[in-house]
Amino acid sequence: MPAIPESTKTSLAQRLRAHAKNKWPPLTTVHVRYHGQFAYVAGELADGDRLPLMRLRYGGSAHRWGSAIYVASKDSYEDQNWFTGTVEDVFDLVCDLHVTNTGS
Repeated sequence: MPAIPESTKTSLAQRLRAHAKNKWPPLTTVHVRYHGQFAYVAGELADGDRLPLMRLRYGGSAHRWGSAIYVASKDSYEDQNWFTGTVEDVFDLVCDLHVTNTGS
């Protein structure tokens, strides 16, 4: 798989931050870091805590991503082959699991 283009990196981060701002007020920001074909997404809470949320695997275009949900008990990511949807949809799924339960 080719490397993630800079324009796609920028677009992905902007999309996730805008979505979080509108739908997930407990998150003060969304951090996205890249390594190879992966984008690692974490949310930051008001107290500064960062929650690993998900890993996305670049699928060759800005709208094709594989998803893996962060599993705290394993301190790793679990691929979600059954999940189909936008990156915003998977973001909502992981926030339902991780952010809703923070007590924020």
